[in-house]
Amino acid sequence: MRKFAEYASITMLTRMGERTEAATVRANLRERKKVATRQALSSAALRLALERGLDKVFIEDIAAEANVSPRTFNNYFSSKYEAICSTGLDRSEQFGAALRSRPASEPLWVAITKAILEHYESNAAAPERESVTALWLVMNAPAIQGEYLKVNAAMQRVLAEAIAERAGIDIERDMSPEILAGAVMAASQVALSRWFEADPPVPLRPLLRRALRQLSMAFAEA
Repeated sequence: MRKFAEYASITMLTRMGERTEAATVRANLRERKKVATRQALSSAALRLALERGLDKVFIEDIAAEANVSPRTFNNYFSSKYEAICSTGLDRSEQFGAALRSRPASEPLWVAITKAILEHYESNAAAPERESVTALWLVMNAPAIQGEYLKVNAAMQRVLAEAIAERAGIDIERDMSPEILAGAVMAASQVALSRWFEADPPVPLRPLLRRALRQLSMAFAEA
């Protein structure tokens, strides 16, 4: 009887473990599906805005482009502006993860520079003038500026948290991670502005590298 009870107990625990593992797999699949849907909607919103102009893009268009319903769109975003800027929020998370994954032996500034530049590999070549102009018109439209500012604030916050974690600094007590993150974001914005203004167009990645290098020199001289 005792052996049967032990066997039954082991069998029950095994089945519980299998059910738990299966539930975890399903949860992970659902989460990945949500991320994929969000990214598809964001990409569709930006692509349509670049093709048609911001004023000529509607939620129904974005949903159709991403093969989902308008109701699904509303489950992820409150407006087309938020959807367009969502790629920036995703990139901020990537910046933070990339900085945390850099080798511990790497100097902080080198790690920051490499973490940011690795996400701009596709911007190593100069784009066409029409593409830059279209992006400038979208990102500088007054209607989108509120979301754009939110994205910049989020990127700065994520970067500051990653800097603090890497440096072993208490961000609640020490302002330096937020100051450094703010400086990095400002340098990046200057590089982006120069990229928009360049005629003929130039690659973005070298401009970012130069801006970050000049920022590091300014800190060294201070």
